[in-house]
Amino acid sequence: MSQAPGAQPSPPSVYHERQRLELCAVHALNNVLQQQLFSQEAADEICKRLAPDSRLNPHRSLLGTGNYDVNVIMAALQGQGLAAVWWDRRRPLSQLALPRVLGLILNLPSPVSLGLLSLPLRRRHWVALRQVDGVYYNLDSKLRAPEVLGDEDGVSLPVSAHRAFLAAALAQGLCEVLLVVTKEVEEQGSWLQAD
Repeated sequence: MSQAPGAQPSPPSVYHERQRLELCAVHALNNVLQQQLFSQEAADEICKRLAPDSRLNPHRSLLGTGNYDVNVIMAALQGQGLAAVWWDRRRPLSQLALPRVLGLILNLPSPVSLGLLSLPLRRRHWVALRQVDGVYYNLDSKLRAPEVLGDEDGVSLPVSAHRAFLAAALAQGLCEVLLVVTKEVEEQGSWLQAD
């Protein structure tokens, strides 16, 4: 099907869930996988499996509003035949073989506020980064829409925009990065560039 002269191609459809309660881990999982696979109920079930005899489950908020920990994310990915690999922040990002990585889930410090009042507290927030049709997106559930970070080549920039975003997050010092990969990529260690 041809386009009218001067018409721009339509942007790819990017799945993006918005923040609700403290469900950023659920949103990050769905955003990185580009479909709604997980719900609060599914995450709560994973919590119960991880700590079946615990009255107060250590893998989620005591209030039952979410705030799931990394164990829930890792178990959810394993249930989909995927793996989460911790990125060692001491490694240069140039060693990351992005074409072998399905997506990234970052755990970032997040300010706490009540309305317009910013409190001197820090919470943790899960954020997904993913490539869709050759373009990398920040799929943070706190954003109104996905944020374009750039393509693998970085559009002739010395450091591609998505690697620059990742480098800036890691430079904060409190950022953790999970690489979402297939089991095969995990077993082969091929998420790391060959020397």
